[in-house]
Amino acid sequence: MEAERKAMVAVLRRYKITDERVLEAMAKVRRHAYIPEGIRRRVDPYGDHPCPIGYGQTISQPFIVAYMTQRMELKPGERVLEIGTGSGYQAAILAELKATVYSIEIVPELAAHARKVLAAEGYGRVILMTGDGYKGWPEHAPFDAIIVTCAPNEIPKALVDQLKDGGRMILPVGTGIQQLVILKKTGDTFTEIPDIHVRFVPMVKGEE
Repeated sequence: MEAERKAMVAVLRRYKITDERVLEAMAKVRRHAYIPEGIRRRVDPYGDHPCPIGYGQTISQPFIVAYMTQRMELKPGERVLEIGTGSGYQAAILAELKATVYSIEIVPELAAHARKVLAAEGYGRVILMTGDGYKGWPEHAPFDAIIVTCAPNEIPKALVDQLKDGGRMILPVGTGIQQLVILKKTGDTFTEIPDIHVRFVPMVKGEE
């Protein structure tokens, strides 16, 4: 479906996605492969809209994936924590940018699906855990960047604590229509930059 990916990238360019590395990653990663086969036949994998992946979760629309990735300004070799693996598609984009990717998914079936697809698509180096994203992954902290692809009501303190000095985090915050927030950490000081409005599935907290 290379022609469909090229058409998708053309749309992203019209939407002012300008980072060529991000556009190249979006052109290379096979988005349709991350949508479960039974659902894939009923959707347009490269349309600029979310697609269901089962268990009440979605694969984000291409523009949002590209936009959040671009806003992270990732450098090769940086350590990135993703909260909400879902289909594994965002993790593949991050891996294509040569980041070292750690990803957490709370739904075991989706974690298993993402692990299988990422390996099959050549991104087996993504380190994936089934667990509670609110807790982050302290064993591998600190991280250069954290990207959250589900919406908490407020910014989880544990994730802020796991950012490296000079690190940044991007996440949707709120219920219903959410605000995308970019948080930058300098020493013990945090700067929050409000960004565009988005709509993500809620962030689920694990059982205590």
